[in-house]
Amino acid sequence: MKFDMHVHTILSPCSQLGLSELLKTASDRGLDGVCVTDHDTMALRFTVAEGRQDNGLCLIIGMEYTTTEGDFLLFGPFEDLMPGLEAPELLRLVDERGGAAVAAHPFRRGRKTREYLIRDGLCNIAEGINGRNEAAENRRTAAWRDGYAVGLVGGSDAHSAAELGRSTTTFHIPIECSADIIKALKSGEFTMNGAKAQKTAGDCADSQLIPASYN
Repeated sequence: MKFDMHVHTILSPCSQLGLSELLKTASDRGLDGVCVTDHDTMALRFTVAEGRQDNGLCLIIGMEYTTTEGDFLLFGPFEDLMPGLEAPELLRLVDERGGAAVAAHPFRRGRKTREYLIRDGLCNIAEGINGRNEAAENRRTAAWRDGYAVGLVGGSDAHSAAELGRSTTTFHIPIECSADIIKALKSGEFTMNGAKAQKTAGDCADSQLIPASYN
């Protein structure tokens, strides 16, 4: 099952992507599912139920949690997380609650993941290809596989419909809910797929968009 694991909706202040446009575009692009990872919130759950949507797309609700030592895509019961946790505390909490964490865009300028978090095993999954990163930033993340026991996933980091599906992850077990994503991530049942297009790194402070073409 092919998923875009890193997507922002208008619940993220930097995103232009509404839910209905997200669902239609993702289906049109041949995706089986998307993970909505809005900045520091899982509030989309008040708007739509997680799981299969009317068009067959599987919608998973996570979040992108901001710390001073990197940003993390979280999957699991984290609706009540307070902002401001330090990365080690956050990652220990994710483990205690049976969730999963992915280091987002680890080498992006200004939003880097501190390497000791990977080296010391506090986080063992990273976003190897981020659709908004520069190619060199993605290559530096891929090089972690040479030194650390880290799995790599792909996500577009989409803030608009044009960016959806630029990088994806294929899961080798059926995915219907967050529990399935967590199981797949923890068991290594996934493969990172390549990027369709890349641009200069962007975040909420730098949200210029470049259209991509899709096959």
